[in-house]
Amino acid sequence: MVQRMRLDSSAKIKSQCLTLSASHMECKPKLIVILMFFIMLFVVACKPKTNESNVDTSVASTIQKPTFSSDSAFHFIAQQLSFGSRVPGTAAQQQCAAYFENKFKSYGASVVMQRTNVVVYSGKSVPCINIVASYNTDVKRRLLLCTHWDSRPFADRDDSAVAKPILAADDGASGAAILLEIARQLQQKNPQIGIDILLLDVEDYGQPEYELNQKQGDFYCLGTQYWSKNPHVPNYTAENGILLDMVGAKGATFTLEGVSMQYAPAFMKQVWRNAAQLGYSNYFVNNLTDQIIDDHYYINTLANIPTIDIINRTYTTKTGFASHWHTHQDNINIIDKQTLQAVGETVLATIFDF
Repeated sequence: MVQRMRLDSSAKIKSQCLTLSASHMECKPKLIVILMFFIMLFVVACKPKTNESNVDTSVASTIQKPTFSSDSAFHFIAQQLSFGSRVPGTAAQQQCAAYFENKFKSYGASVVMQRTNVVVYSGKSVPCINIVASYNTDVKRRLLLCTHWDSRPFADRDDSAVAKPILAADDGASGAAILLEIARQLQQKNPQIGIDILLLDVEDYGQPEYELNQKQGDFYCLGTQYWSKNPHVPNYTAENGILLDMVGAKGATFTLEGVSMQYAPAFMKQVWRNAAQLGYSNYFVNNLTDQIIDDHYYINTLANIPTIDIINRTYTTKTGFASHWHTHQDNINIIDKQTLQAVGETVLATIFDF
């Protein structure tokens, strides 16, 4: 409002001065030129500055653009979807878990397959497979990268076939694909810190919304709850953690989510600055949004690792999530390589700048 008032005032002064100069032709041309010069300086000074980026980029850029292939990440998504919906207790779950294990090993990682059973909202016990791929296992200073890789067994936000599982191209496969591509890059350029890539299972087996009797309890993020209480290495810790959730859709925007800002605000702002310096502030926006009970909540509260959530939020839907969330539209068609590139480069740059 102040800027606009200043603009209106300068425009009025400029108009008056122009009228004055026109009615007094006896004024020396040199004086008129000088007067116009100072008026133009005043107008330019009062022009409101556009905020090209919501992230503070006043610090000189020190981030090197890392090598990341969105084509490769897209391929990794397609490979996961080729198994079908990765619902716990299905053949697709077992096949995809074996695929991850083989890929991470081929990229030089030390791999731990954490297998257990967890009880879902219905009382049913289902197999849970958490996969940990580690680099520089002897280095004390560590960064945790994680995502869930399972598919939701229901499409309870859809208008049809609500009881059928979704393919989960974005809500599951996109995060795992980016971390696979990061693993491929880490094999070629070894970081100075220790990296643990954690793929979490049975994240999305919460009770469907169409069931009338909603049960009380923490029925989401079951694989994360188990790992947080039973880490793959006794007394495991990391300096920080990054969770990826729904990081592949076209037009995605990643906000400063509330839980992340509660437990790791400085680290989250640093990641957002890294994104801005790479030219991705249109994806990583500086808007504070409400808290989400996602995997990172349990990693923060149970494992005590300050962890942030890079998650797609929007103001265009009632849920605050993209329209394809928990629907059959969450397929390969909503995946955008530019989004994969933005997230992948930002996480890799953070690794090498950590």
